[in-house]
Amino acid sequence: MAQLAVLAVKKIEALLRAPTGLAQGLAAVSEANGQTFAQLSDQQIVAQNVAADLAEKATGALYPTYYIYCEKLNNTLREKFRQFSGTAVMSVEVRVTHDRLEGIEQKAHLYVDALIETLDASRGDWGDGQFYTGGYQISFSPVKLGGKHFVQTAKATFEVQISK
Repeated sequence: MAQLAVLAVKKIEALLRAPTGLAQGLAAVSEANGQTFAQLSDQQIVAQNVAADLAEKATGALYPTYYIYCEKLNNTLREKFRQFSGTAVMSVEVRVTHDRLEGIEQKAHLYVDALIETLDASRGDWGDGQFYTGGYQISFSPVKLGGKHFVQTAKATFEVQISK
């Protein structure tokens, strides 16, 4: 059943990397706020649950970075005769860096807004027995040392319905 978590992570990764994914979300946020964002590379969307300091040391993380992972699977067996019928609690962490404390929080909020735009636009059937009904929870961590001097992490948590 743990393979379901991997499949859900891959779906979200494909969703974010698609032309209608984060690229479109960033365009909408930049237009609404009069800001410009650099194009994201494939190295900035990572399907892995790794601590920020470890990611910097091991791979030299590029910022902003979106880390996608599954926090837990809940098999509630809502549907009879299914091997798995429940939810996957998914997380996407957005990590941004800045050389000064001023502006880092606003920058984090804008990149989270782009993620939310993408999630809102992708409600519905994701195929392979996965369904996203909408809804999410966002939490912001305090600013820490790292990156270009300072790094801030925001975490979006949401549920994906799975039936296999």
